[in-house]
Formats: sequence, structure tokens, C-alpha cells
Amino acid sequence: MKILKRILLGIAILVLSAGIYLLAVALLPGLDVPEQPLEKTVPSINSPQSPPVGRKDVSFRVQGTELAAWLYLPRGFSEPRPCIVMASGLGGTKNMGLHEYALRFQEAGFAVLVFDYRYFGASKGEPRQLIWIPDQLEDWIAAIEYARSLESIDPARIALWGTSLSGGHALTIAARDNRIVCLTAQCPGVDGRSSAEKAFETQPIGYNLRMLMHGQRDLVRSWLGLSPHKIPIVGKPGSIALMTAANAYDAFVELAPDGFVNEACARIIVRGDKYRPVKYARDVRCPVLLQLCQKDELVSVESIEETGKILGQLAEIKRYPIGHFDVYYGKNRETGINDQIEFYRKHLR
Repeated sequence: MKILKRILLGIAILVLSAGIYLLAVALLPGLDVPEQPLEKTVPSINSPQSPPVGRKDVSFRVQGTELAAWLYLPRGFSEPRPCIVMASGLGGTKNMGLHEYALRFQEAGFAVLVFDYRYFGASKGEPRQLIWIPDQLEDWIAAIEYARSLESIDPARIALWGTSLSGGHALTIAARDNRIVCLTAQCPGVDGRSSAEKAFETQPIGYNLRMLMHGQRDLVRSWLGLSPHKIPIVGKPGSIALMTAANAYDAFVELAPDGFVNEACARIIVRGDKYRPVKYARDVRCPVLLQLCQKDELVSVESIEETGKILGQLAEIKRYPIGHFDVYYGKNRETGINDQIEFYRKHLR
């Protein structure tokens, strides 16, 4: 009995100590991170512009919150068209280069729906800049159902397009919705645990502990109903930010539109590793194009290869000798888009 009491006492002390630590992390001052606005010397290649012909601003609702989207309809067709539903990666918005992809798909004869997640870009929702994966998956489902409801869209021919984090989302949604015809996943994040391990291996232990503390601070503050604790989405190497890979900051400087909000609620740091779309690959029933960047600095290349093995004959894997952000530029982007169009033409007839 004495041994049991000592064990229970030890457990109680540990729980109390953990509670005190988390409260201290959540409430004590001194953990705020300086803002890191993107240092733009020239206008972004994705600066705001007038909507092009054939693109229409639309919106739909999720749990009462309005989400902003762009709808592209191809010209010269009277019958309902197949539609590709798209969303951006970690911390991104629809005006971070997605227009260029959508325009090419539109020219190839597909309708396209590009949307902003709740809390980001032109969509509504509080707190702002919250990356919460269950909500983002809900947003995907709502976007697909909205597309299916449109007279100009063939509800039986819906495909998905995702990149980085949203590449994992596309895979997850296809595992849940067997009506999805096909999907492309560009440098997809399919295993949050492996990606987190990869990030931790490249940083000193002190840096990793500080990052965990920022994530814990924001998560506990959300439990207490307090204002969110935010850190930059992207930063220069060695700074506190969600992404600090060597070329991440420069990529965002070029890709992000003027006025981009470079911050996000830090709780994703302690939740992102729990998200593992690779676990759902066995439930996918449609063709999948996996576009793998062999020098990827952010996501686990090995996990993408494993996803392809699980998908078996449903998977088509394209391997490019480039880094994670290289796929968004110049010839690399053109190569990736051409591969996607070829894949959609094959499966989304």
C-alpha cells in the first residue's frame, strides 16, 4: 500500500509540475517573436491584379463562415465541365501563384475552383492565421460540395490539386470521398512526424526546444480562451518561424503577394506531427500523381515513396532533381504543370 501511495504521489507531482510549466509558458511575458515582414525590393510576381477574363470571385460557407474562392470556367463549352479543386500549402493563400496553375488548367478545358482556407487570405474566420488541420479538411469537403452544386460543373468529374501540406490534404480527402476521380500531389507533406523529425535534425536542440515552447504557449492560450501567440510563417535561417529552410524566405519574397501576412498561430508546431496522410493511402481508390522533389528540404521524400508503394498501380510518380520551393518557378513549374495537365487529360475525361 505504501508503494502504491508513493507512485500516486509521484504521478500527482508530475501532473502538477506539468500544469505549472504550461501555465507559465502560456502566461509569462517575454516569448513574443519579432515580426518578420517580407523584405520586398520589387513587386511580387503574384501582386494583386484585376480578375482576368474567365475568372469569377465566388464564395461558400463552412460552419457559418464565408470562404473566398476563384472560379475559372473554360470557354467554348456548353455542357458541364470537369473541375479541379485547389488550395495552397502551409500558411499560403490562393494568390500565391495558384492563378498560374488554374489558368493553364482552364486553357486545357477544365473548370477550376481555388479557395482560401478559413482564417486566411480573403476568407473569414477568427482567430486570423490559424492553421488547424481538421478545419482545413472541412474546408476541402465544403469546396468540393460547392463545386458539385454548380450547373457549369459535372459533379461526377471532380479532381483535386494540392501542394506541400495541401498535397497531403488532397490524399486524405480522396481516401474519404470515393467519388473523387483523380488527384495530383505536388511535393506533398504526407507524414507530419517524418517531416518534424527532418526539421529537428537540422537544428540545434536549444532551437527545437524554443520552437516547442512557442507551440505549447499558443495551444494552452487557446484552451484558456486567450489571444493567440503567433510566429512568422517563414523566416531567415536561424530565426524563429515555421519554415526556415535555406531558400524558404527568398521563395516567399517572390511568391507572396504584396501585403502578405507573414505570421501564423504557433500551435501547429505541436500538432502538425500528428497528421499523417500516408496512413490513409490504402483507402484511396482513384489515380494519384505524386510529384516528388528529390532535394526537398521540408517534407519527407521517403514518405512520399512509401505512399506510392501503398497506392500501388494507382500511383504515378514523377521525380524531379530539385528542392521543395524550386517547383514553383520558371522551367520547373512549367514541367510540373505540363505533367499535371497530361495526367488530368488521361483520367479526368
